[in-house]
Amino acid sequence: MSMPLDFTWSRFADLGVDGVYDMLQLRARVFVLEQGPYLDPDGHDRQSWHLCGRDAQGLMRSYLRVVDPGVKYAEPSIGRVVVDATLRGTGAGHALVAEGVARCTRAWPGLGIRISAQAHLERYYGRHGFVAVGEPYLEDQIPHLQMWRAP
Repeated sequence: MSMPLDFTWSRFADLGVDGVYDMLQLRARVFVLEQGPYLDPDGHDRQSWHLCGRDAQGLMRSYLRVVDPGVKYAEPSIGRVVVDATLRGTGAGHALVAEGVARCTRAWPGLGIRISAQAHLERYYGRHGFVAVGEPYLEDQIPHLQMWRAP
């Protein structure tokens, strides 16, 4: 059972200095320290919605971003999905993805959602209605799949 997280849905400018710092710190712990070096701030944060999950003490424990339609793909794109290591296996990640999908569905009714998922997470995202499209490819030296969720 996961600890309850309070989700906020914000544009980049509305995150505030502390919010941006917390987001980048969590993303760096997982994407840079655990998975190997790469440039996390890729230029898409300013054209995205940011879903932040904080615990009762206000610590950011989960996060994803949704890049606006027309920036990376024609449809919205969920990415940078991250859960603090202490919460993995608790369902916190599934709660985060479900909330992200729900926010996309409300924000862009009638549009599907695209993700670039690490290949080993195909079944994980499949539980949220995503299906693999195309062939696997390397992104930041990690095998990925493009996945699509129909509207």
